[in-house]
Amino acid sequence: MDELEQWKIQIQQWSYQGAEWFHQMPETQLYAAIAVVIITTFLLLSIRLFKHTKSNTIVLTGLSGSGKTTLFYQLRDGSSHLGTVTSMDPNEGTFVLHSGMPKKGKIKPVHVVDVPGHSRLRPKLDEFLPVAAGIVFVVDALEFLPKCRADSEYLYDILTKSSVVKKKIPVLILCNKTDKVTAHTKEFIKKQLEKEIEKFRASRSAISAADVVNEFTLGLPGEAFAFSQCHNKVTVADGSGLTGDIAQLEEFIREYVKP
Repeated sequence: MDELEQWKIQIQQWSYQGAEWFHQMPETQLYAAIAVVIITTFLLLSIRLFKHTKSNTIVLTGLSGSGKTTLFYQLRDGSSHLGTVTSMDPNEGTFVLHSGMPKKGKIKPVHVVDVPGHSRLRPKLDEFLPVAAGIVFVVDALEFLPKCRADSEYLYDILTKSSVVKKKIPVLILCNKTDKVTAHTKEFIKKQLEKEIEKFRASRSAISAADVVNEFTLGLPGEAFAFSQCHNKVTVADGSGLTGDIAQLEEFIREYVKP
């Protein structure tokens, strides 16, 4: 009890000394100290809030039949589900990547959204872009040439959206179905997409500003378009949802969704 009583007396003395120091402090110094405490507290709370609100959403998009839903299932549970049918509604799920389940340590769950590729359903994409940490644009490498123009136009629209440009959301162009012998290489697909987007860029720049829907333009004046000119980072990879060859896709996700 004596030791407890001594602690009480010591705390009372400290409280008295603190109150004396507080009253003796000049008014200007007091206000300055209070301001420093308030600003510091605000900055610390802002940093914590930013860390907690950092997005973990990855958006899968692309034309119908490109294999987005198969990739979604491979990421979630390591299965292709023996192929899928064309989605009419977004598939959503928050999960630890299947390949990361056996690993120990901090692994952040990923929120993956598979947006339908049908032209009438594409407006749904705008619902998810504001919260996206990354965009995966899936291209059918097997049937690429017949769909090249449609792929390029859809990709052009995504790359010029203000929600993508302002936040500099990274984009991965994933050439799917490259396990097939007749599939085109990612290098060929990249060059063809750039050529086709250059055509869209030229034609749309000729339209009056009043008719242009998108806020941003692509490329540099006087130069042929290349993905390296985009406001955000654009990379190209290949893989296969059916065979589970999605290492490059998972690498992209882990780069932009971190614990």
